[in-house]
Amino acid sequence: MTEEDRFLDFATVRDMLYDASDRRGALKYEQKWALQHAEWAASEARNGISTDPAVFEELRTKLLDVETIAKHPELAAKLAELMPAKAEDVRAVFGSKRIHIDDSEIDAVIDIVRQVI
Repeated sequence: MTEEDRFLDFATVRDMLYDASDRRGALKYEQKWALQHAEWAASEARNGISTDPAVFEELRTKLLDVETIAKHPELAAKLAELMPAKAEDVRAVFGSKRIHIDDSEIDAVIDIVRQVI
């Protein structure tokens, strides 16, 4: 995977924007909004669990073991960021791309999320 193809979680984006702010002294307007969103999305305020880059990467890697998800690595990253606890949440992610996922694979996704977090 090249640097351009790398999937990032919100905590990593937040940290990258903090680093940019420290180096430059100020962020552009769009970067400030991106930082504000990344801070919220990486915090417990979004889904009750704050995100961590190591947990995100471990979860994303394990989710790629599920057959349907292996075909769509971008969905593995989305699921790793969302950390779904319900089947409906998993279906919503796949439904947005009009991809069918079996109930057994949905259960596998939820089990993986529970094991990792």
